[in-house]
Amino acid sequence: MANKYRADHVGSFLRPKALLDAWRAPDASPAEREHMEDECILRVLEQQKSRGLTIFTDGEFRRTDFMGGFYASVEGLDRTDAVARAWAGAPGVKPATAGIPGVVKERIRKTRRLTSHEVAFLKRRSPGDIKVTLPSANQFPAITYKKGISDKVYPTYSDYLWDIVPIIRSEIRALAEEGVHYIQIDAPRYSYFIDPKWRSFVKNEMGVEPERALDEAIRADDACLEGIPRGRCIIAIHLCRGNNRSQWYAEGGYDPIAETLFNQLNVDRFLLEYDSERAGTFEPLRFVPPDKSVVLGLISTKVPQMERQDQILRRIEEASRYVPLDMLALSPQCGFASNLEGNLLTEDDQWRKIDLLVSTARKVWDMP
Repeated sequence: MANKYRADHVGSFLRPKALLDAWRAPDASPAEREHMEDECILRVLEQQKSRGLTIFTDGEFRRTDFMGGFYASVEGLDRTDAVARAWAGAPGVKPATAGIPGVVKERIRKTRRLTSHEVAFLKRRSPGDIKVTLPSANQFPAITYKKGISDKVYPTYSDYLWDIVPIIRSEIRALAEEGVHYIQIDAPRYSYFIDPKWRSFVKNEMGVEPERALDEAIRADDACLEGIPRGRCIIAIHLCRGNNRSQWYAEGGYDPIAETLFNQLNVDRFLLEYDSERAGTFEPLRFVPPDKSVVLGLISTKVPQMERQDQILRRIEEASRYVPLDMLALSPQCGFASNLEGNLLTEDDQWRKIDLLVSTARKVWDMP
Protein backbone atom coordinates (compact mmCIF):
# COMPACT_ATOMS: atom_id res chain seq x y z
CA MET A 1 0.00 0.00 0.00
CA ALA A 2 2.89 2.39 0.74
CA ASN A 3 3.74 2.34 -2.98
CA LYS A 4 0.21 3.01 -4.19
CA TYR A 5 0.84 6.63 -5.17
CA ARG A 6 3.81 6.85 -7.56
CA ALA A 7 3.06 10.47 -8.48
CA ASP A 8 2.87 12.12 -5.07
CA HIS A 9 2.85 15.72 -3.88
CA VAL A 10 3.56 17.36 -0.55
CA GLY A 11 0.14 18.94 -0.13
CA SER A 12 0.04 22.70 -0.56
CA PHE A 13 -0.74 24.56 -3.79
CA LEU A 14 -0.55 28.25 -4.61
CA ARG A 15 -3.60 30.12 -3.35
CA PRO A 16 -5.60 31.77 -6.15
CA LYS A 17 -5.76 35.57 -6.01
CA ALA A 18 -9.45 35.50 -5.07
CA LEU A 19 -8.65 33.41 -2.02
CA LEU A 20 -5.74 35.63 -1.00
CA ASP A 21 -8.02 38.65 -1.33
CA ALA A 22 -10.64 36.98 0.87
CA TRP A 23 -8.04 36.20 3.54
CA ARG A 24 -6.74 39.77 3.51
CA ALA A 25 -10.05 41.62 3.30
CA PRO A 26 -10.61 43.28 6.69
CA ASP A 27 -14.39 43.35 6.24
CA ALA A 28 -14.84 39.79 4.95
CA SER A 29 -17.01 37.65 7.22
CA PRO A 30 -15.95 34.12 8.20
CA ALA A 31 -18.85 32.78 6.11
CA GLU A 32 -17.72 34.72 3.04
CA ARG A 33 -14.16 33.50 3.39
CA GLU A 34 -15.30 29.91 3.89
CA HIS A 35 -17.43 30.13 0.75
CA MET A 36 -14.41 31.29 -1.23
CA GLU A 37 -12.28 28.52 0.30
CA ASP A 38 -14.87 25.95 -0.76
CA GLU A 39 -14.93 27.25 -4.33
CA CYS A 40 -11.15 27.33 -4.64
CA ILE A 41 -10.78 23.87 -3.11
CA LEU A 42 -13.23 22.41 -5.62
CA ARG A 43 -11.19 23.92 -8.42
CA VAL A 44 -7.86 22.67 -7.06
CA LEU A 45 -9.33 19.18 -6.63
CA GLU A 46 -10.44 19.23 -10.26
CA GLN A 47 -6.98 20.39 -11.34
CA GLN A 48 -5.37 17.50 -9.48
CA LYS A 49 -7.78 15.04 -11.10
CA SER A 50 -7.36 16.44 -14.61
CA ARG A 51 -3.56 16.28 -14.30
CA GLY A 52 -3.64 12.59 -13.44
CA LEU A 53 -2.95 12.64 -9.70
CA THR A 54 -4.61 9.91 -7.66
CA ILE A 55 -4.09 11.34 -4.17
CA PHE A 56 -5.87 14.59 -3.35
CA THR A 57 -5.49 17.46 -0.88
CA ASP A 58 -7.36 20.70 -0.43
CA GLY A 59 -4.14 22.58 -1.19
CA GLU A 60 -4.05 23.63 2.49
CA PHE A 61 -6.34 26.48 1.39
CA ARG A 62 -7.98 26.75 4.81
CA ARG A 63 -4.66 27.46 6.55
CA THR A 64 -2.39 30.48 6.87
CA ASP A 65 0.57 28.11 6.50
CA PHE A 66 1.27 24.40 6.79
CA MET A 67 1.10 24.70 10.60
CA GLY A 68 -2.05 26.84 10.60
CA GLY A 69 -4.34 24.12 11.92
CA PHE A 70 -2.23 23.84 15.06
CA TYR A 71 -2.11 27.58 15.67
CA ALA A 72 -5.87 27.87 15.23
CA SER A 73 -6.58 24.98 17.60
CA VAL A 74 -4.51 25.74 20.70
CA GLU A 75 -4.21 28.37 23.38
CA GLY A 76 -1.02 29.42 25.12
CA LEU A 77 0.78 31.11 22.22
CA ASP A 78 1.34 34.84 21.95
CA ARG A 79 0.74 35.54 18.26
CA THR A 80 2.05 39.12 18.53
CA ASP A 81 5.60 37.91 19.19
CA ALA A 82 7.99 35.72 17.22
CA VAL A 83 11.35 33.99 17.39
CA ALA A 84 13.60 35.52 14.73
CA ARG A 85 14.95 33.18 12.08
CA ALA A 86 17.29 33.75 9.15
CA TRP A 87 16.46 32.45 5.67
CA ALA A 88 18.57 32.12 2.54
CA GLY A 89 17.41 32.47 -1.02
CA ALA A 90 18.45 32.19 -4.60
CA PRO A 91 20.10 35.19 -6.32
CA GLY A 92 17.66 38.08 -6.48
CA VAL A 93 15.58 36.82 -3.55
CA LYS A 94 15.91 39.10 -0.53
CA PRO A 95 16.66 36.99 2.57
CA ALA A 96 14.07 37.12 5.36
CA THR A 97 14.83 37.30 9.07
CA ALA A 98 11.35 37.33 10.59
CA GLY A 99 9.98 34.26 12.30
CA ILE A 100 6.42 32.98 12.14
CA PRO A 101 4.41 34.78 14.85
CA GLY A 102 3.92 32.65 17.92
CA VAL A 103 5.71 32.40 21.27
CA VAL A 104 4.57 30.01 23.98
CA LYS A 105 3.82 31.97 27.15
CA GLU A 106 1.30 29.67 28.89
CA ARG A 107 0.89 25.92 29.06
CA ILE A 108 -0.37 24.74 25.69
CA ARG A 109 -4.04 23.71 25.57
CA LYS A 110 -6.02 22.23 22.69
CA THR A 111 -9.35 23.95 22.10
CA ARG A 112 -10.60 22.02 19.06
CA ARG A 113 -9.67 19.44 16.43
CA LEU A 114 -6.95 20.55 14.03
CA THR A 115 -8.35 19.29 10.74
CA SER A 116 -11.94 18.05 11.19
CA HIS A 117 -13.36 20.97 9.16
CA GLU A 118 -10.95 20.20 6.32
CA VAL A 119 -11.62 16.47 6.29
CA ALA A 120 -15.39 16.77 6.34
CA PHE A 121 -15.41 18.76 3.10
CA LEU A 122 -12.78 16.57 1.42
CA LYS A 123 -14.64 13.37 2.22
CA ARG A 124 -17.74 14.78 0.54
CA ARG A 125 -16.13 16.33 -2.50
CA SER A 126 -12.77 14.71 -3.28
CA PRO A 127 -12.69 12.72 -6.54
CA GLY A 128 -10.43 10.09 -4.97
CA ASP A 129 -8.22 9.14 -2.03
CA ILE A 130 -7.37 12.02 0.29
CA LYS A 131 -4.20 13.09 2.03
CA VAL A 132 -4.17 15.24 5.17
CA THR A 133 -0.98 16.90 6.38
CA LEU A 134 -0.03 17.72 9.96
CA PRO A 135 3.04 19.43 11.40
CA SER A 136 5.39 17.35 13.48
CA ALA A 137 5.30 17.95 17.22
CA ASN A 138 9.02 18.72 16.89
CA GLN A 139 8.26 21.80 14.83
CA PHE A 140 7.06 24.04 17.62
CA PRO A 141 9.72 23.98 20.35
CA ALA A 142 12.26 25.07 17.73
CA ILE A 143 10.26 28.06 16.48
CA THR A 144 7.94 29.17 19.33
CA TYR A 145 10.14 28.79 22.43
CA LYS A 146 11.67 32.12 23.45
CA LYS A 147 14.08 32.28 26.35
CA GLY A 148 13.03 34.74 29.03
CA ILE A 149 9.36 34.11 28.25
CA SER A 150 8.71 30.46 27.47
CA ASP A 151 11.05 29.09 30.12
CA LYS A 152 8.83 30.64 32.79
CA VAL A 153 6.21 28.09 31.77
CA TYR A 154 8.31 25.24 30.39
CA PRO A 155 11.79 25.00 31.96
CA THR A 156 13.14 23.19 28.89
CA TYR A 157 12.38 22.73 25.20
CA SER A 158 11.77 19.07 26.00
CA ASP A 159 9.05 19.87 28.55
CA TYR A 160 7.23 21.84 25.89
CA LEU A 161 7.66 19.15 23.22
CA TRP A 162 6.03 16.45 25.30
CA ASP A 163 3.00 18.65 25.98
CA ILE A 164 2.49 18.94 22.20
CA VAL A 165 2.78 15.22 21.49
CA PRO A 166 -0.71 14.27 22.81
CA ILE A 167 -2.29 16.98 20.64
CA ILE A 168 -0.74 15.65 17.43
CA ARG A 169 -1.29 12.02 18.45
CA SER A 170 -5.01 12.53 19.06
CA GLU A 171 -5.39 14.22 15.66
CA ILE A 172 -3.59 11.42 13.82
CA ARG A 173 -5.73 8.84 15.59
CA ALA A 174 -8.93 10.71 14.69
CA LEU A 175 -7.88 10.94 11.02
CA ALA A 176 -7.13 7.22 10.89
CA GLU A 177 -10.49 6.41 12.47
CA GLU A 178 -12.23 8.65 9.92
CA GLY A 179 -10.78 6.60 7.09
CA VAL A 180 -8.29 9.13 5.71
CA HIS A 181 -6.18 7.26 3.16
CA TYR A 182 -2.87 9.06 3.67
CA ILE A 183 -1.58 11.01 6.69
CA GLN A 184 1.60 13.01 6.22
CA ILE A 185 3.67 14.56 9.00
CA ASP A 186 5.64 17.61 7.89
CA ALA A 187 8.93 17.68 9.78
CA PRO A 188 11.43 20.25 8.48
CA ARG A 189 13.04 20.44 11.91
CA TYR A 190 15.10 17.29 11.25
CA SER A 191 17.23 19.52 9.04
CA TYR A 192 18.66 20.97 12.27
CA PHE A 193 20.67 17.77 12.58
CA ILE A 194 22.24 17.87 9.11
CA ASP A 195 23.41 21.49 8.91
CA PRO A 196 26.47 22.44 11.03
CA LYS A 197 25.11 25.87 11.96
CA TRP A 198 21.85 24.36 13.22
CA ARG A 199 23.62 21.55 15.04
CA SER A 200 25.47 24.33 16.83
CA PHE A 201 22.12 25.99 17.62
CA VAL A 202 20.79 22.76 19.11
CA LYS A 203 23.87 22.38 21.28
CA ASN A 204 24.46 25.97 22.33
CA GLU A 205 20.99 27.53 22.32
CA MET A 206 18.77 24.56 23.11
CA GLY A 207 21.38 23.10 25.45
CA VAL A 208 21.23 19.53 24.13
CA GLU A 209 23.76 17.41 22.28
CA PRO A 210 22.47 16.99 18.69
CA GLU A 211 22.50 13.18 18.82
CA ARG A 212 20.45 13.21 22.00
CA ALA A 213 18.05 15.76 20.52
CA LEU A 214 17.67 13.64 17.37
CA ASP A 215 16.82 10.61 19.48
CA GLU A 216 14.17 12.57 21.37
CA ALA A 217 12.72 13.98 18.16
CA ILE A 218 12.26 10.47 16.76
CA ARG A 219 10.76 9.24 20.03
CA ALA A 220 8.31 12.16 19.99
CA ASP A 221 7.18 11.50 16.42
CA ASP A 222 6.91 7.78 17.10
CA ALA A 223 4.84 8.52 20.21
CA CYS A 224 2.43 10.47 18.02
CA LEU A 225 1.95 7.31 15.93
CA GLU A 226 1.39 4.89 18.80
CA GLY A 227 -1.74 2.82 18.44
CA ILE A 228 -2.43 3.85 14.85
CA PRO A 229 -3.67 0.74 13.01
CA ARG A 230 -1.48 0.11 9.98
CA GLY A 231 -2.97 -1.06 6.72
CA ARG A 232 -5.91 1.31 6.87
CA CYS A 233 -3.85 4.28 5.75
CA ILE A 234 -0.34 5.29 4.77
CA ILE A 235 1.68 7.13 7.41
CA ALA A 236 4.39 9.28 5.85
CA ILE A 237 6.83 11.96 6.90
CA HIS A 238 8.12 14.80 4.78
CA LEU A 239 11.60 16.22 5.40
CA CYS A 240 12.84 19.46 3.87
CA ARG A 241 15.27 22.28 4.57
CA GLY A 242 12.76 25.11 4.80
CA ASN A 243 10.30 26.46 2.25
CA ASN A 244 9.25 30.09 2.60
CA ARG A 245 8.78 32.37 -0.44
CA SER A 246 11.33 30.26 -2.36
CA GLN A 247 13.82 30.47 0.52
CA TRP A 248 15.39 27.89 2.80
CA TYR A 249 17.24 27.91 6.12
CA ALA A 250 19.28 24.68 6.12
CA GLU A 251 21.68 22.81 3.86
CA GLY A 252 23.32 19.41 3.93
CA GLY A 253 22.82 15.78 3.02
CA TYR A 254 20.92 13.20 5.05
CA ASP A 255 24.14 11.41 6.02
CA PRO A 256 24.26 12.43 9.73
CA ILE A 257 20.72 11.20 10.43
CA ALA A 258 19.99 8.55 7.79
CA GLU A 259 20.76 5.30 9.59
CA THR A 260 19.02 6.33 12.81
CA LEU A 261 16.06 8.08 11.22
CA PHE A 262 15.20 5.61 8.49
CA ASN A 263 15.34 2.65 10.85
CA GLN A 264 13.77 4.08 14.00
CA LEU A 265 11.01 6.34 12.69
CA ASN A 266 7.85 4.24 12.51
CA VAL A 267 6.45 5.48 9.20
CA ASP A 268 5.65 3.75 5.92
CA ARG A 269 6.97 6.40 3.56
CA PHE A 270 9.65 9.11 3.51
CA LEU A 271 9.14 12.16 1.29
CA LEU A 272 12.65 13.53 0.83
CA GLU A 273 13.85 16.81 -0.62
CA TYR A 274 16.26 16.12 -3.47
CA ASP A 275 15.86 19.00 -5.91
CA SER A 276 19.27 20.64 -5.47
CA GLU A 277 22.81 20.03 -4.30
CA ARG A 278 21.73 21.33 -0.86
CA ALA A 279 20.24 17.86 -0.26
CA GLY A 280 23.43 15.88 -0.86
CA THR A 281 23.64 12.50 -2.57
CA PHE A 282 21.38 9.45 -2.71
CA GLU A 283 23.94 7.35 -0.86
CA PRO A 284 22.21 7.70 2.57
CA LEU A 285 19.23 5.87 1.08
CA ARG A 286 21.16 2.64 1.55
CA PHE A 287 19.92 2.71 5.16
CA VAL A 288 16.22 2.63 4.22
CA PRO A 289 14.81 -0.73 5.40
CA PRO A 290 13.00 -2.94 2.87
CA ASP A 291 9.56 -2.37 4.40
CA LYS A 292 9.62 1.40 3.83
CA SER A 293 9.35 3.44 0.66
CA VAL A 294 10.95 6.68 -0.49
CA VAL A 295 9.37 9.51 -2.45
CA LEU A 296 12.07 11.40 -4.34
CA GLY A 297 11.45 15.16 -4.29
CA LEU A 298 13.22 15.87 -7.57
CA ILE A 299 11.03 18.69 -8.91
CA SER A 300 11.56 22.12 -7.36
CA THR A 301 8.68 24.21 -6.08
CA LYS A 302 11.04 27.09 -5.43
CA VAL A 303 11.79 28.16 -9.01
CA PRO A 304 9.68 28.51 -12.17
CA GLN A 305 12.30 26.88 -14.40
CA MET A 306 11.19 23.47 -15.62
CA GLU A 307 13.29 20.42 -14.93
CA ARG A 308 14.24 18.19 -17.85
CA GLN A 309 12.53 14.83 -17.86
CA ASP A 310 15.62 12.98 -19.00
CA GLN A 311 17.54 14.33 -16.01
CA ILE A 312 14.77 13.28 -13.62
CA LEU A 313 14.77 9.79 -15.13
CA ARG A 314 18.52 9.60 -14.74
CA ARG A 315 18.29 10.63 -11.09
CA ILE A 316 15.57 8.06 -10.36
CA GLU A 317 17.82 5.41 -11.88
CA GLU A 318 20.69 6.62 -9.71
CA ALA A 319 18.53 6.46 -6.56
CA SER A 320 17.44 2.92 -7.47
CA ARG A 321 21.00 1.75 -6.83
CA TYR A 322 20.24 2.23 -3.12
CA VAL A 323 16.47 1.60 -2.91
CA PRO A 324 14.72 -0.83 -5.31
CA LEU A 325 12.74 0.96 -8.00
CA ASP A 326 9.55 -0.69 -6.78
CA MET A 327 10.02 1.08 -3.42
CA LEU A 328 10.40 4.53 -4.97
CA ALA A 329 7.96 7.24 -6.04
CA LEU A 330 8.26 10.83 -7.30
CA SER A 331 7.11 14.23 -6.02
CA PRO A 332 8.05 17.89 -5.85
CA GLN A 333 10.58 18.58 -3.11
CA CYS A 334 8.08 20.51 -0.98
CA GLY A 335 4.74 22.25 -1.18
CA PHE A 336 4.17 25.10 -3.59
CA ALA A 337 2.83 27.29 -0.78
CA SER A 338 3.99 26.38 2.70
CA ASN A 339 2.62 29.78 3.73
CA LEU A 340 -0.18 32.01 2.52
CA GLU A 341 1.81 33.90 -0.13
CA GLY A 342 3.50 30.84 -1.56
CA ASN A 343 6.69 30.45 -3.55
CA LEU A 344 7.88 32.71 -6.36
CA LEU A 345 6.30 31.03 -9.36
CA THR A 346 2.92 31.19 -11.06
CA GLU A 347 -0.02 28.79 -10.96
CA ASP A 348 0.76 27.92 -14.58
CA ASP A 349 4.34 27.06 -13.57
CA GLN A 350 2.96 24.94 -10.74
CA TRP A 351 0.64 22.89 -12.96
CA ARG A 352 3.30 22.40 -15.61
CA LYS A 353 5.48 20.88 -12.92
CA ILE A 354 2.64 18.61 -11.83
CA ASP A 355 2.20 17.54 -15.46
CA LEU A 356 5.91 16.74 -15.60
CA LEU A 357 5.63 14.79 -12.35
CA VAL A 358 2.78 12.62 -13.60
CA SER A 359 4.19 12.01 -17.08
CA THR A 360 7.56 11.02 -15.61
CA ALA A 361 5.98 8.66 -13.08
CA ARG A 362 4.04 7.00 -15.89
CA LYS A 363 7.27 6.39 -17.77
CA VAL A 364 8.91 4.73 -14.78
CA TRP A 365 6.12 2.80 -13.09
CA ASP A 366 2.99 0.97 -14.17
CA MET A 367 0.34 3.54 -13.30
CA PRO A 368 -2.76 4.89 -15.10
